[in-house]
Amino acid sequence: MTTEKIDGVSVSTQASVYFDGKCVSHAVVLADGTKKSVGVILPATLTFNTGAPEKMECVAGACEYKLDGSDTWVASGPGDTFAIAGNSRFDIRVEQAYHYICHFG
Repeated sequence: MTTEKIDGVSVSTQASVYFDGKCVSHAVVLADGTKKSVGVILPATLTFNTGAPEKMECVAGACEYKLDGSDTWVASGPGDTFAIAGNSRFDIRVEQAYHYICHFG
């Protein structure tokens, strides 16, 4: 099931812009202190590094991802999630805008 809205949050109005604008996100903090980001990745092939473990949730669009240590690209669409280990990296390729929620921790 795709998350359609997140109630009762604090949203950073300053966007985080990565890869010359190919990825733009806003930080979201829930009342209990849980941190997430909500954003979009435009068509590109990018490599992200993680500090904390992350779970990517596709809200709209689609992507393919490849986790660190794997040679296999995996498709992800609306409602799909994938987990990335902390202190790791992953490749993502997008052919149409990929709207996501990144769940940290």
